[in-house]
Amino acid sequence: MRLHVTGATGFLGRELCSLAPIATTERVEVRDAAAVWALLERLRPEVVIHTAYRQSGDGAHEIVADGSANVARAAAQVGARLIHLSTDVVFDGLRGRPYVETDTPTPCSPYGCAKAEAEARVARACPSALIVRTSLIVGGPGHADSQHERVARDPEMVLNSVTLAPSAEVRMERESAIVVFFADELRSPVQVGDLAAALLELAASETTGVLHVGGPDDVSRAQLAALVVGRPVREAPAPPGRPLDCRLDSSRARRVLRTRLRGVGELFGSA
Repeated sequence: MRLHVTGATGFLGRELCSLAPIATTERVEVRDAAAVWALLERLRPEVVIHTAYRQSGDGAHEIVADGSANVARAAAQVGARLIHLSTDVVFDGLRGRPYVETDTPTPCSPYGCAKAEAEARVARACPSALIVRTSLIVGGPGHADSQHERVARDPEMVLNSVTLAPSAEVRMERESAIVVFFADELRSPVQVGDLAAALLELAASETTGVLHVGGPDDVSRAQLAALVVGRPVREAPAPPGRPLDCRLDSSRARRVLRTRLRGVGELFGSA
């Protein structure tokens, strides 16, 4: 399979390339439609896995929304199968049950809004694309840490950061700064190698539309941090305006995949 991976320097992109070392990873400015088309026209991949994104900061919305549309349009033009990575925070987390693929996106954060727009534009530009919504991606014992794990192990990372990590925030108590983890943001974390293997399996399939690929354990950000460090962490409710219960129902993915998606309880149980 001739495979091209966007965002190959990211946490998931690096894992994909380690499992598929012959994948092409040439970088391109995804906001430049002509450059994206020229690259895919030259490479002629059979499959494109689009993981590139920017969560916040300058140009984030354009990279996510415009960039995804450009990749989708170019993939369709060269006849490549497209797997587009999306997120559980296209939902606001207010439904009170795990989200299924047919639920309408209801984003409440800038990143979620950009990702929801990207999904819609990808579906229009490349109707045969597979849109994979996933959740928090972790490494687990024996693997390089994700950002979520690094913050749990080293709260000073949050205290010293200009832009706070999305999993925690700084609160002032008795004139001292402390790090708290959100107790009411529920997610379905997935191990990065399991997710990468699932994506490569899906690349060789004919599955289209939207597919939820999260882990089987639903935990809060505070519970995840506690699993990572092996002890309770300081927790608090999330501030207003953040997505809350964004658990994903991944039962369809478990039916179609041979790859086993491990839960964080299994991953960190021996940590």
